[in-house]
Amino acid sequence: MTDRSASSRPTAVVIGASAAGLFAAAALAEFAEVTVVERDVLPDSPEPRRGVPQSRHAHLVWSGGVRAFDELLPGVTDEIVARGARLAHIMGDMVSRAPNEVWFRRFTATHHRNLVCSRPLLDAGLSARVLRDERITLLPRANALGLTGDASRVTGVRVRVGDEERTLTADLVVDASGRGSRAPRWLTALGLPPVTEREVNAGVAYATRLYRAPGATADTAFPLVNVQANPAKAPGRGGIVLPVEDGRWIVTLSGTRGGEPTGDPDAFVDFALGLGDPVIGDLLKNAEPVGDVATTRSTANHRRYYEKTARWPDGFTVLGDAIASYNPVYGHGLTVAAQCALAVRDVLRTTDLTAPGTARRLQRAAARPVAAAWDLAVGQDIFYPGAADTPPTALEKYLAAFVDRCVETGARSPRALAALLDVMSLEKPATRLFSPDMLIPMLLGPKKPFLQGPPLTEPERRAALG
Repeated sequence: MTDRSASSRPTAVVIGASAAGLFAAAALAEFAEVTVVERDVLPDSPEPRRGVPQSRHAHLVWSGGVRAFDELLPGVTDEIVARGARLAHIMGDMVSRAPNEVWFRRFTATHHRNLVCSRPLLDAGLSARVLRDERITLLPRANALGLTGDASRVTGVRVRVGDEERTLTADLVVDASGRGSRAPRWLTALGLPPVTEREVNAGVAYATRLYRAPGATADTAFPLVNVQANPAKAPGRGGIVLPVEDGRWIVTLSGTRGGEPTGDPDAFVDFALGLGDPVIGDLLKNAEPVGDVATTRSTANHRRYYEKTARWPDGFTVLGDAIASYNPVYGHGLTVAAQCALAVRDVLRTTDLTAPGTARRLQRAAARPVAAAWDLAVGQDIFYPGAADTPPTALEKYLAAFVDRCVETGARSPRALAALLDVMSLEKPATRLFSPDMLIPMLLGPKKPFLQGPPLTEPERRAALG
């Protein structure tokens, strides 16, 4: 059976109703009739689902992602906030220790905001908004089996819906199926050469538990608390407290090879107390857990260099985690997903979707936000033992040392912090770190002294500890 829209507009099929898939559908709807193929049935309310295996763990959307969200879907951030999410000031609403063990001061002069909520709430808000668009059709309980076409042009995708197999023809097929993408196999099946891939795996394991907000913290804008692991002191251990909707805390702990957290609920708080600073463990002493501990080891940085292939078929593009997935501790996946979709939209505003070479242009445009996040993640994780087949290069060591200097400067200078957050939030390229806003405070000051511990206020401590 072959399906094709009767509309005169071009047609597009998006594989996966992940955040990346929803953003892609929103971007493409300006130019085509869009069908989103999804294995799951999307829940009507904020609930975890099988297709988002990381949904129980802590998620952040950096300010570069918030901007991209609202550029693609004007007002969507406010809609999600109205459902219980929060825009948290970076660093005013954060207690954060950097990987080099420097505590950031809670400067409030910058514009940067994180969107903070549970992943199910975020997904529910995005899907509700995107699927209101009449140009977008969701096909649930549908499993993508492979591409149709040949090495020069993809013409559609074969799907199984229940016991029925059908072909959805399309002018453009977008793979937004995430870490488990089968695009490399599908492309070689069409006669294309294997894509170059790279993995940097710090061996991080995650353990997450949900808590009722302790003491009086449910009634306050309690700060995010983040203790990042130090790559120079393997095994690296870290954790984050993420106050989210409905008076809950999502607490995610992490550890690299030899220092991994486990699913043992009796060991959870002790692990938190054993981080480089015990602040997270201390905050959990009076907190009531809700449910069991969720664990994952699916944390490797994995990239596929589609943009560098010598041959690329018309009619096919890969986006989001299907291009590159990152250690979730850096919180860049959702931001990159939205920025990839923006890149697609911007190309299609000047190029016909059906024109020869358009898919290659889309793939190369999507690689730019991917590369920015990749460099930030790999620049840290490559220093863990066994993370990569080859040790860090001299250039990677130099850049890591320079970033440490930037962190040290940003922790004490609001001007430098603004430059650092522009890069960490994926708002501007890494060259921003070489701007006068960073270099002048780095070389000349003035700089405040380093903090000697986490900058929780006394009222915040009393609210949490009782």
